[in-house]
Amino acid sequence: MKRKLLEYLCCPVCHESLNIQSAIIAEDEIKEGSLSCSKCSAEYKIDKFIPRFVDTDKYVDSFSFEWNKFYDVQMDILNNTNESEKTFLWKTGWKPEDLKGKLVLDVGVGAGRFADIASRWGAEVIGIDLSFAVDAAYKNIGKRENVHIIQADIFNLPFNPGTFDHMYSIGVLHHTPDTRKAFHSVVPLLKKGGEFAVFIYAYGHYHYFSDLWRKITKKLPIKLMYYLSSIAVPLYYLHKIPFFGRAAQFLFPTANWPDRRWRWLDTFDWYTPKYQWKHTWPEVFQWYKEEGFTEIELFQENNDSSLGQICMRGRKA
Repeated sequence: MKRKLLEYLCCPVCHESLNIQSAIIAEDEIKEGSLSCSKCSAEYKIDKFIPRFVDTDKYVDSFSFEWNKFYDVQMDILNNTNESEKTFLWKTGWKPEDLKGKLVLDVGVGAGRFADIASRWGAEVIGIDLSFAVDAAYKNIGKRENVHIIQADIFNLPFNPGTFDHMYSIGVLHHTPDTRKAFHSVVPLLKKGGEFAVFIYAYGHYHYFSDLWRKITKKLPIKLMYYLSSIAVPLYYLHKIPFFGRAAQFLFPTANWPDRRWRWLDTFDWYTPKYQWKHTWPEVFQWYKEEGFTEIELFQENNDSSLGQICMRGRKA
């Protein structure tokens, strides 16, 4: 943990400032120690350079496994592509100049895929995640001067209202117990005039069978699903067969990325989470309106890759 992070943190219980206790320093950062609240006496550990405001990953253990197993797959800096940057561009509508010099909250940082982009664009990024994916994120980008990684609960974050210039949550809110409440819980953290971009799963016929399969797969042991999901690797070639392949993909959907590990990862990601809600774009648009946002925009590409996706951004009035 970098000492600068203390400027932004507060006790999630009483919202008072925190103090660093019994710190062990390594490489100019706090590797081990604790954060204590002078008002309510709450204490939170710093472990492996990361402030931990939770003791467990609760309902997101599949993501703890996923992002530590596939920590490098979607990272542009590790796979020599710009796939994640292109995704971030069209899902948020932002350009580098929109984030440069801004304090940005990544709601659900995962392995750091998009925090990597925002920080390279010049933003100071704080990435939060309930899962132990934070360990992968720190491994990937945590040493950067403008990146901070925190393990915390989206419904009880350690920040005061109006802390952030911009926020984004890409593919995360729908994996909480209540997507709408998760959206509502982070809005107060945004400054007036700040922007919030989200990507949320949409309803559609294309996931009818995958939702049926999920009734079984989400109950299976995570390690078993890790191996079962590898079927996406050879099925990629089966799905290329005219007519028969398309029917097979509809009945048993798997990811179809050209990169074998990417399709293995995305297939695991689809079938294992405990929660996976879907919504409509008018529904999400209404959330923005109810929270007082203006200049609300829907970003959509006219191709198959945009199916099942709601990408929206608004400005807090």
